Amino acid sequence: MGKGDKKTKKGKIWRDSYGNSRKKKAIKAKLKRTASRKPAPVAVSSEPAAPKPKRTAAKKKTDA
Repeated sequence: MGKGDKKTKKGKIWRDSYGNSRKKKAIKAKLKRTASRKPAPVAVSSEPAAPKPKRTAAKKKTDA
């Protein structure tokens, strides 16, 4: 079921045709819904972000 298959969605896309497997109205409605969707609001905190603690390198052990 690949590009050459006339009955599958993949085949319809490849042939640039529409039919039972790829309905033009359904595609347009889906595109319209996604285009009209508003982006999610960004959460804003009143407190400033705490700075991350700096990591220091572990001291090497010396054999005496």
